[in-house]
Amino acid sequence: MTRSETNPKVDFFFEKAEQWHDEFEKLRSLILDCGLTEELKWGNPCYMFENNNIVLIHGFKEYCAMLFFKGALLNDPNGILIQQTENVQAARQVRFTNKKEITKLERVLKTYIYEAIEVERAGLKVKLKKTEDFPVPEEFQVKLDKKPALKKAFEALTPGRQRAYLYYFNQAKQSKTRAARVEKYLPQILDGKGLDD
Repeated sequence: MTRSETNPKVDFFFEKAEQWHDEFEKLRSLILDCGLTEELKWGNPCYMFENNNIVLIHGFKEYCAMLFFKGALLNDPNGILIQQTENVQAARQVRFTNKKEITKLERVLKTYIYEAIEVERAGLKVKLKKTEDFPVPEEFQVKLDKKPALKKAFEALTPGRQRAYLYYFNQAKQSKTRAARVEKYLPQILDGKGLDD
């Protein structure tokens, strides 16, 4: 593949970066070498193949990362792909704490990018858990049964928002904690908002 051009709309991300500036620039160059189109999505540089998201660059306090949107479908012979949390189903990160790590892995990273492009070309999809695969905790079910408006509001939420609530409620080990979480978020559910809205 031929090297892609930088997108002027994305330049500000790299210009404003104080932490991880050199690492971001290295990742940008490496990814553009693979012929992907650079766009700005969710405030981050996102690299696409035929209008499909392949990889994203983002930074955190402890590390910067390349995020493969369908990383769960990639082979990982080098053991570098990380699932951010157990709730993340498709995406996987490769994390870095300095530019040397990126340079050392450059050929490997390009191999992963080319594989991600092939995954997209083949139309492969990550089999996602459905909302019904997440158990409804008893403490929440009681409220849903007693309040038809709550049940209607919960069912009107997007599947992702429903899963986030169910996952969060179920994370509590004690019934008392689950009940408190349910109670706290009832108004938000009734307002049609997600857990983090």
